[in-house]
Amino acid sequence: MFMKQIDLRRFDLNLLVVFDALMVELSVTRAAERLGRTQSTVSHSLSRLRRELGDPLLVKGGVRMQPTAFALDLIEQARPILRSLQRALSPRYAFDSATSQRVFRIGAPDFATSLYVRLLESLRSEAPGVSVEWTTARHPMLLDVAEGQIDVAVAPAQVRPPRGVAAQAVGAVRWRCFGRRDHPAFSQWGVEAWSHWPHIAPHIDDRLTNPVTVAASHAGLQRTVAGRVPHFAAIAPVLAATDLLATLPSIAMDNALQPYRLDHRDVPFPIAPIPFAMLWSTGRQADPEIAWFRQRLRPIVTSTFGELAG
Repeated sequence: MFMKQIDLRRFDLNLLVVFDALMVELSVTRAAERLGRTQSTVSHSLSRLRRELGDPLLVKGGVRMQPTAFALDLIEQARPILRSLQRALSPRYAFDSATSQRVFRIGAPDFATSLYVRLLESLRSEAPGVSVEWTTARHPMLLDVAEGQIDVAVAPAQVRPPRGVAAQAVGAVRWRCFGRRDHPAFSQWGVEAWSHWPHIAPHIDDRLTNPVTVAASHAGLQRTVAGRVPHFAAIAPVLAATDLLATLPSIAMDNALQPYRLDHRDVPFPIAPIPFAMLWSTGRQADPEIAWFRQRLRPIVTSTFGELAG
């Protein structure tokens, strides 16, 4: 569907506040109660949004309304902007982690589940009201960091940060080969076994070069990819139920080895580790809550990605 260009000079930004409440409640009635407005006012705002954006946004679907694909994408972009505005317009105060209801937003690869789990565990006692939203790496992520829409990101160090983004090296991630326990390939592990057995792999952004394919080619090897999945979390159950192998960053299966009864081996040919850096906006690095969050996050990141940490 073609979306018309929006003129921000004439667009009522209050409509985004209503949209945020609608996306939380998925009900005009409950959104009106949340905002302290009448149902007809919220319904009118939704109609205006639909006209302005050229999309139905929310459609009837059972007990609750269902968001369209455009609405889901819009709220992902709009919500951090609304929160940033709220923080900017709020009176400055000392950050108290014990009472804070702050929502932090981190950007990290989707194979970093163990990092996210450890971060949540570490914050529960010191900051029980704080929550952390995890967004996986995507093309404009560094711009989101520069604009303060993402508080801290963990990204490959080879990516040059734009102006306004500070970077700190946190180490590197090596590669491992994973498969189910008692996989026949592991009894005589080597380049022949790696090449012989088919693999499962995650989709790689078309703008990026697959380091496994490149390293295997340099070693004179070729792998057969029997299937591709949209994210790393889908790989463990596939490995557990098949004879497929997977060559992945070493931390990718940290939380899946025991539940899915997986085993792993060194990659039988040279493949360079991936150096990582922690990134944040230089314009917000003095904010007490951001400084506090970075201090709590850094030791977890360095211990997770720090196989080559300096």
